[in-house]
Amino acid sequence: MDYIDILVKLRKIIRSINLENKRIEKQYGISIPQLLCLKFLSEQPGYRATASQLKDFIKLNASTISGILTRLEGKGLTARLTNQADKRVSDIILTAQGADILQHSPVTLQEKLSKHLSRLSDAQIEELNKNIDLLVQIMEAGDLEASPVITIQELGS
Repeated sequence: MDYIDILVKLRKIIRSINLENKRIEKQYGISIPQLLCLKFLSEQPGYRATASQLKDFIKLNASTISGILTRLEGKGLTARLTNQADKRVSDIILTAQGADILQHSPVTLQEKLSKHLSRLSDAQIEELNKNIDLLVQIMEAGDLEASPVITIQELGS
C-alpha cells in the first residue's frame, strides 16, 4: 500500500465527520456539541447539570461551553436557574423544547462508531489504539487539546 492511500483514507474520515456536522446543523439547527449537551442533560436527575459538569463530559474548555450554553438558551432549548444549594452556581435545565429536539434527533456518527467499536475484541481495540497513537505522533498532534467530538469549527469549515 502506498502512503497516499493512507492520506486519502484520512481525508475520507475527516470529510465524513464534516458532512455529518453540516447535515445535523442544517436539519436540526444545532451543532453536535449542542446536541451532546442536550443528551447529557436528558440523562441527568431532574434534567439539570452545571456548566462545569457539561464541560467535564464534553471535554471542551469553559469559554467554548459558555458559548454553546448561551446559544442553547437563546434557542429556548435550555434554561439557567440558580442552584438552590449554592447560589453562586447556575444549573442548566433541559426545556421541553430541548427534549423535543432529542425525540427527533438522529443517531450521530460518534454513536454509530462507538457501537461498532464496542463489538471489537480487546486485542483489536488495543491494536487500533496503537495505530492511531502512531498517526497522532506522525502528525505531531499529541499536545493538541481535543474533545471526544469533532466539530465543524475544529475542521476549519
